[in-house]
Amino acid sequence: MKIAIVGTGYVGLVSGTCFAEMGVDVTCVDIDTKKIENLNKGIIPIYEPGLEDMVLRNLKAERLHFTTKLADILDEVQVVFSAVGTPSDADGSADLKYVLEVARTVGENMKQYVLLVTKSTVPVGTATLVRQTIQTELDKRSVSIEFDVASNPEFLKEGDAISDFMSPDRVVVGVESEKAKELITKLYRPFLLNNFRVIFMDILSAEMTKYAANAMLATRISFMNDMANLCELVGADVNMVRKGIGTDQRIGGKFLYAGCGYGGSCFPKDVKALIQTAEHNGYELRVLKAVEEVNASQKQVLFHKLQKHFKNDLAGKTITIWGLSFKPNTDDMRDATSLVIIEKLLESGCSIRLFDPVAMPEAKEIIHSQMASLLDKDAASVYFANDIYDAVLDADAILLVTEWKEFRMPSWGVVKKSMQGSLIIDGRNIYDKKEMKELGFEYDAIG
Repeated sequence: MKIAIVGTGYVGLVSGTCFAEMGVDVTCVDIDTKKIENLNKGIIPIYEPGLEDMVLRNLKAERLHFTTKLADILDEVQVVFSAVGTPSDADGSADLKYVLEVARTVGENMKQYVLLVTKSTVPVGTATLVRQTIQTELDKRSVSIEFDVASNPEFLKEGDAISDFMSPDRVVVGVESEKAKELITKLYRPFLLNNFRVIFMDILSAEMTKYAANAMLATRISFMNDMANLCELVGADVNMVRKGIGTDQRIGGKFLYAGCGYGGSCFPKDVKALIQTAEHNGYELRVLKAVEEVNASQKQVLFHKLQKHFKNDLAGKTITIWGLSFKPNTDDMRDATSLVIIEKLLESGCSIRLFDPVAMPEAKEIIHSQMASLLDKDAASVYFANDIYDAVLDADAILLVTEWKEFRMPSWGVVKKSMQGSLIIDGRNIYDKKEMKELGFEYDAIG
């Protein structure tokens, strides 16, 4: 079976490579010529554990191909997945220009039946626009060619995307015809031989399912962060509270960890888009608005704790940040909490020493492009360290922002000797309070 996947970002590249791993002949398409040239050499544009080896293996087996021209391969494929970006507009709604451009290209060039499957996260009702766009182009050509549209939202976790795709807990698909259902079934059956977990539904429900899933997860995170802040005020321990409620089978323990805010490419964007969808339909999602407000506030919690410790006098202080990406096992810096903290520290005149195992190049580019004016302030500076110990040299305080594994058990003796101060503020609650105090550190955490 031959398929095409348009867009070689996170979703498109992972999906295409995993389909190829299962024996499907996959061509990934992107308008970025340099990216395609690199991919054909086995150079991948993102960090995802295991992905590079899988890309190289399937390139060698000639099951995975890369091109810039969707029109050139349309005659060869039965299914086209659209995995292009849907960035947020100024009002928070999803920008569909790339999604509709894929539909337009299909309509302009198709000569036989095509199933166009939207894998990008798109607002409810997008499939109707996609169908109309294809039909408009066919009408312009005065041709009648059968086609279908479908929705197959992705539920990949960055850092664990390959196992999520190869062994999903469910696959959600919205279809309008039996032919489309049969093609999707044929594609996914090899992944789910022992337990076929494809949930077929109407397209509107499939589009809504993606947003609702991410909104629920974001809600759980913000709820626990709200509880953590209250725990601090009343003297309770949010870690104990989490265990107490997480063992309730009706609640469960996942996504109940208090921290310093969520980020990434999905939760912030999808929460905003769902709020906008509701407003466009005359409804207010009050819970999700609160989720968004809590998260925006939570991203500043570590900075406010630091301010409180130094009595609002941070000028000239040297602050270490361990972890820059929005979560471990990725170099994704989109909406990362670290960026909010770095900006606040620079505004306060701090010298900042940063380290992340993977995201340093991406972070450096963002900081120099978005915070250049702040770097010109007296005393404010950013140093990109070589490792976790280089990062703590002469530091007055350490902020743990992203819980990479290598931050879990450092040589605390080396850390203590290298620092100028002794304050550690743990934004992910990964250290033991009693142990840290016994080691001679001043320790603060979330909740």
